[in-house]
Amino acid sequence: MPIYEFACKKCGQEFEALFLSQDDPDPTCPKCQSKKVEKLISAGSVRPNGIPTGSGGFKAPACAPSGG
Repeated sequence: MPIYEFACKKCGQEFEALFLSQDDPDPTCPKCQSKKVEKLISAGSVRPNGIPTGSGGFKAPACAPSGG
């Protein structure tokens, strides 16, 4: 279930919307109720190397010590 970011072309409000399927209609702006919204390119889809900690952060992956 992807979450997409949108910006309203009428009032400029940025918001996120969860899509359960590809057939879901485009969202409505929560501020002004306009349907004139555009999908933004989200930086949230880019993750650093690491393991999710469960609190929204990441920690470095554990490395096995090299035996030499």
